[in-house]
Parts: sequence; structure tokens; C-alpha cells
Amino acid sequence: MSLLWLWSVPLPSLAREADRNAPITTVAKVTNAYDSPNSVTTLTGHVKVTQGSLVVTGDSVKLYFDASQQISRAVVTGHPAHIQELDEQGRLIQGDAETLDYDNENRIAVLSKGAVVTMEGQGEVHGDKLTYHFDSTALIGESGEEGLVHGTMLPRHTPGQGAAGVARP
Repeated sequence: MSLLWLWSVPLPSLAREADRNAPITTVAKVTNAYDSPNSVTTLTGHVKVTQGSLVVTGDSVKLYFDASQQISRAVVTGHPAHIQELDEQGRLIQGDAETLDYDNENRIAVLSKGAVVTMEGQGEVHGDKLTYHFDSTALIGESGEEGLVHGTMLPRHTPGQGAAGVARP
């Protein structure tokens, strides 16, 4: 069973473009790094990778580098594997699962096993596998044989409305 969930977010609310030009920092108990094209760096133990507002954490992270030595992909495992980033309006987008496969070139995160994606002020979705497209804000949810994809969409607030969507005098 699949569910395509399009967040009700205008296209300009993409993840922060400035993050793409920020330096990447890593913290881990153990790092096996290679300074060569088409290589894989493995980080283990309380791993944290940051680039601007983009933060990835987990027990283990494999960073895949392309021919120009840029990170093309990150595969994270953990309890949970976590990703978060601010959009252009400063709203926090977060995802948690046992496994996270982040395609840095296409800006797509695939969260598997107990996946949850939350967008501040918009809602959240739970499923066995969630695929989130950061640039288009499209979310595809999949469930196992017996499971279901669960979602909650928060009401949109218009100017002059309170938190519950009730117009203020």
C-alpha cells in the first residue's frame, strides 16, 4: 500500500539553499576516511554530520563520494537514524527511522523501518518506508503487509486567525 502525500507548502519553501554551500562537519567515535574520488568514508559511534541547518545523526554513517570528491549519498543506521533541515521560512523538517538513505545530488531521503517525517506547522506521517523529496516537498509513504501509513495534516492558518484556526475579533 502506498500513499502520495504532498505537503501544502508553496514551492519557494524549499530547504535552505545556503546550506548547499556551507562546509560539512563530522563527529564520530571512529572515522575511516579516504581522500580519493569514488570512495566511501565510514563513521561509527554517536555520529553527527552537519552542513548549515542540515543535520544527520545515527550510530553509523557511510558517506559516498563521487568522482569530484563531493558527497553524493549518505546511508545512516541508528536508533534512530535522524535527519533535519530548516526550509527557507525557518520551519524544521525532521525524519527518523532505523535506516536513512539520503541522495545528496537529488535531495531525496528514504527512511525505512519505523519511519516518521515531521514538518513543523504542517503535520507528520508514519510508515514502514517514507520517501521525502526536499525540493518538491513530496512524500511517498509505504506500509508492510499488515501496516498502514498514518498521517496528520495541521490546518492552515490565515492572517487574523488564532492557533486553532478561529478568527480573532
